[in-house]
Amino acid sequence: MVKKLSARLGIALLMLLATMFAGNHIAARLAFDHGASVTAAVAVRSGATALALVALLRWLRVPIALPRATLARGLGIGLLVALQSFCLYSAVARIPVALALLAFNSYPMLYALARRAFEGERLSALAALAMPLALVGLVLALGVVGGASRIEGRWAEIGAGVGYAIAGSLLFAAVLFFTTRHLKEVDGRVRSLLTMGATAVAVSAVGAATKTLALPADGLGWLGLALLTLLYGSAITAVFSIVPRLGAASNAVALNFEPVAALVLGWFILGQKVSPLQIFGALVVVGAITLLGTAKK
Repeated sequence: MVKKLSARLGIALLMLLATMFAGNHIAARLAFDHGASVTAAVAVRSGATALALVALLRWLRVPIALPRATLARGLGIGLLVALQSFCLYSAVARIPVALALLAFNSYPMLYALARRAFEGERLSALAALAMPLALVGLVLALGVVGGASRIEGRWAEIGAGVGYAIAGSLLFAAVLFFTTRHLKEVDGRVRSLLTMGATAVAVSAVGAATKTLALPADGLGWLGLALLTLLYGSAITAVFSIVPRLGAASNAVALNFEPVAALVLGWFILGQKVSPLQIFGALVVVGAITLLGTAKK
């Protein structure tokens, strides 16, 4: 039987992991600003993570063989993860990291709506309140407020990045939906190996075919590429050990810390500044998504 962690320790550890995930995106932006392409970053990160998971599973002697039908579904979901990863990193390359993550973190709402539409799962009153609240916070965080000319100018500045982030959010909601339907019984470590491996192969193939696997142009770019790989791979591997030992409420509260961590790290490392109103909007989004995650069905 898995020994449960205390709520305080669990939340502290998951907040640390959320900061590592945020750091991965900060490092990605550093790599992009110094010559690396999105496809190269996704391919390297996913490939290295898949290799690390192979080593971990072999060390733990976890069987990785799957029925053919399950394997096929897993590879299909892996292709969705590849597209999602490309979209999110494309957003990170174009707009401040925290804003990209805030727009992407609309996926819990989209997932809840998908469950409502296709499985008839009812939304609680708190969930129904959290969704519009999160949208209001997102509008504030993105700075899309004011007169028509101001909104138009702001959208011209961030529209492409936000579009990629929302596309990534839609794709990740689809990943969650299909995973719970078709891969729920598969060990989480094996499931992640399957999706990371599929992502690495698919993105590498597309990148090679389109000649877009651009590597960093200098030392800072290589540092960013190395850090994004190390931070993501370490965090996603550690999640497998920590999440099973926590309650669902702890997960929802702590993992939603990622955009806040990205806000601080983006300002400190990349000099990405946001206004007090945008910070308030970011906190509203994080609070609303946390409320959605902890709301009773």
